[in-house]
Amino acid sequence: MTTTIAIAGKGGTGKTTVAAFLIELLADKGSVLAIDADPSSNLHMVLGLPLEETVGGVREEMLTAVSTGSFGVGLSKQDWFDLRINEALVESDRVDLLAMGRPEGPGCYCAANQMLRVIVDRLNKQYDYVVIDNEAGMEHLSRRTTRDVDVLLLVTDPTQRGIVTAQRMAEMVPGLEIGVGHTYLIVNRLRGEMPAPLAQTIEQTGLKLVGVAPEDPAMAEFEFTGRPLVELPAETAVYQAVQKIAESVMG
Repeated sequence: MTTTIAIAGKGGTGKTTVAAFLIELLADKGSVLAIDADPSSNLHMVLGLPLEETVGGVREEMLTAVSTGSFGVGLSKQDWFDLRINEALVESDRVDLLAMGRPEGPGCYCAANQMLRVIVDRLNKQYDYVVIDNEAGMEHLSRRTTRDVDVLLLVTDPTQRGIVTAQRMAEMVPGLEIGVGHTYLIVNRLRGEMPAPLAQTIEQTGLKLVGVAPEDPAMAEFEFTGRPLVELPAETAVYQAVQKIAESVMG
């Protein structure tokens, strides 16, 4: 049975960093499909994986194929799209990656999106875990380009604005046309102890704080050089913090 975890939050909170460490930890437990739902498509960099194609590019290619009738001989539109999405899938020994890429253009994408939902849903079922690194917001979840979510992790920086944004995202969940099992809050990049005003705001939101990830100086060199963050030693503070969060969530 597949466990689907989505990570969301406002821009700049470190969602991708949390996603990368979570993916690395889950890869020790079973097969993992990572879905990069952020148009900037940089999850592959922190995972140390190559990326040549995105779903957005394939979707544009499909519109061109429809208008020119350039599908392969004997292939239906669904079969063609299925083939191209599988070619865009990055496979590795520890994790497979599918990058959604750029958002839709001015054309009609209804048929392509429906085909995409079928393909992604089938892909998901082939893995023990699916981890979705969302863009700043809930766009991919609200448009149902992903399946139901077992765990939604809302990542915030240690600011009042970040916490309020996370609360608003949580309030959107009942209106989404997908099921969300559990919603948790993660405070990322915290220096020292949790300030009392932030702790009070979190309590007022009613969000369940599942963990805190500290600002870790060990990440600086990796960020400067572009070295994959998943190569950080397991004893670093941020890695251990995400490990505790994973244990709490999966428990």
